[in-house]
Amino acid sequence: MQFSGRNHSTGMTTLGAVLLLFVSIVPDLRAEEHAPEPEKRPKVGLVLSGGGARGLAHMGVLEWFEQHRIPVDYLAGTSMGGLIGGMYATGMSPDEMRVFIKAINWNKVFGTGIDHQELSYRRKEDRNFYQVDLEFGLRHGIRTPPGLSSGHQVGLLIDNLTLAYATLKNFDELPIPFRCVAADIIAAKPVVMKDGLLSTAMRATMSIPGLFPPVQRNGQWLVDGGILDNVPTDVMRDFHPDVIIAVDVGTPLGDENAVNSIFGVLSQTVGVFTAGSYRRNLADADIVITPNLKDHAITDFNNVDTTADLGIPAAEEKANVLERYSLDEASWQKYLVQRTAHTKRQLPVPEDLHVTGVSARAANEIRRELRAYIGAPLVKAHIEEDLTRLAGEGRYESLDYGFIIDASGRNVLQIRVREKTYAPPTIDFSIGLVGSDINEINFAFGTRLTLFDIGGYGSEWRHDFNLGNGSSFATEYYHPLGHTHLFFAPRAFYLRDKENYFEGGIRRAVFQVNNYGLGFDVGVDTWQSELRVGYQINRLDAGLSTGEAPIDKISGKVHFAKIRWAFDGTNSATVPTKGIRLTAEGRWYFNAPLMTAPFAQADFKGIMFKPVSRRDSIFVFSGVGTTFDKEAAPAQKFSVGGPFWLGAYDSFEYIGNHYVLMSTGYMRRIYQLPPLAGGGIYVLAWYDLGGAFDDFSKADYHSAGSVGFIIDTRLGPFGLVGSLGGHGKGRIYFTLGRFF
Repeated sequence: MQFSGRNHSTGMTTLGAVLLLFVSIVPDLRAEEHAPEPEKRPKVGLVLSGGGARGLAHMGVLEWFEQHRIPVDYLAGTSMGGLIGGMYATGMSPDEMRVFIKAINWNKVFGTGIDHQELSYRRKEDRNFYQVDLEFGLRHGIRTPPGLSSGHQVGLLIDNLTLAYATLKNFDELPIPFRCVAADIIAAKPVVMKDGLLSTAMRATMSIPGLFPPVQRNGQWLVDGGILDNVPTDVMRDFHPDVIIAVDVGTPLGDENAVNSIFGVLSQTVGVFTAGSYRRNLADADIVITPNLKDHAITDFNNVDTTADLGIPAAEEKANVLERYSLDEASWQKYLVQRTAHTKRQLPVPEDLHVTGVSARAANEIRRELRAYIGAPLVKAHIEEDLTRLAGEGRYESLDYGFIIDASGRNVLQIRVREKTYAPPTIDFSIGLVGSDINEINFAFGTRLTLFDIGGYGSEWRHDFNLGNGSSFATEYYHPLGHTHLFFAPRAFYLRDKENYFEGGIRRAVFQVNNYGLGFDVGVDTWQSELRVGYQINRLDAGLSTGEAPIDKISGKVHFAKIRWAFDGTNSATVPTKGIRLTAEGRWYFNAPLMTAPFAQADFKGIMFKPVSRRDSIFVFSGVGTTFDKEAAPAQKFSVGGPFWLGAYDSFEYIGNHYVLMSTGYMRRIYQLPPLAGGGIYVLAWYDLGGAFDDFSKADYHSAGSVGFIIDTRLGPFGLVGSLGGHGKGRIYFTLGRFF
């Protein structure tokens, strides 16, 4: 084989021959001082292709290289190859890489960016009531996010990997000189990254279009380099290695069966578009290693070891040519010493903290919250938790961190904030669909518009619009008091809805209800909870729409004071599998239509999810409400019945001054959807016992058993449930938009 770094001549001059003969017979007079240098070994350049989760096989190839003492002198990678290559270039061993990769929650990385439990309480409220998993914005007209995921988690992941090299000037200074490739989505050209921030380079090379937002770097908007240069052997040529070894983990083009669906056609089209450069670059490699990945999906990160191990036999198949570059033990140890000499592990202590990417006011607020990191050893887990908390407030797309050296030579912790390009204001959506038969389908569409920092940093003005079953409008202005957790919140609302009237278990009438009013709350909030004390004045008008009832009209003013505490410690707004969600509310009614005397009410609801295995959870719900020893006004009585509230019975089938409902159930995840599609598919079963009544001594309890399944989609959970109660009561119903 002819190596590109060597020059070969076909002849030799006579003078050259004489000189060569002279040198060969004249002893070196200083031989004892300087031993002759061994022949220089060939320089090895390794190229790692993109391929999503298939790229985990790169780790197996690297493991085989180390077992056979094959050095890697230069590295180039794209997409997942850029991530794995960057990890190896910074000095991580294949074993360390496996441990790191397996510890990653890939569903979290490829999810929306911030897990439910990491959101602030107000953002949890948004997700609980508006469960379409796509936020819009009105920053420059109505727009969607540039990616389904904010990229916050993958940014922190790469910051964690590269933090010790944050002040690196050139990627040639790494333990292994490194290059990675991204695509400039504006200029439509590949971009080879060889200096600047290593973290943004590695993030850009794997910024999958549509999933992650483009990365802004040096004035360019960069996405996954795989769309233009998935096997960057052309980049490796600039290092002038003696041999180029390429590892190909790309997905091959499909056959005629692959174009039988719109998604298959799109996938095949992208493959055809990139096939030309892909084949050219593979042909430019001296050795190509192709792991037998068969049907391994680019999204399957659940089997790290299985996929990684496939790289080992692939390298072994090329052993006869690869082992030409194997070193003896002494030379291998020397190579490792040289590589390790450039490895950095120690982190400096931050002497100051700078915030970039936001206004001076926002930067000052963020700096104030993070000032404790100045002068203390940096703990990566702690800073990542705090940055995720800031992202969980909903203002920013993502935050990441690194070190810089300022003009005074100090080590400065730099917080890089990326504001949302499309928001604020933000718009969240909900779809509500509940039905038990073709003649009884209730549909509602809702949206929440939230404006930030109106009247001060941290304030929010949000507006809710709901159309369909239960049309409503509500507006609330939330204003924190200084740097405390205290706030005040005036609000106004209007609600138009229908309510059933039952007698003897039979629906006798339907009331049309209109309710509008004003309220004012003061309170204190934490990351998972909120406590409010307030007063509300509203007007209630309820008139008989169809059927017959003892009262055909309820109309008048409603005045009450309230105290309400809510806590959300669950891991999901849609289908939780662990955690607790609680609400407790007390009201004192001063006035209400047809009220005989002022009365107090208390209401408590709680649900707990407890995982018992990786796929299974049990859940327990408890609800209890009471009017104590008073009589509630007709419109303020509690009700039980309807989906998830004794599901075998109709909504409002049982009403009274008090209610009790207890449920216990079991849930199992039977399939995990790809992150782009949603969460899991679950089967579940539960048992309800409860009722509503006017007197505890005459309580009448009812029961129902339910079985069904839930699909946790990006539009909200879709459920199909069958419920069976006493006296032959039963129904099958479906729901979209909210389940628990």
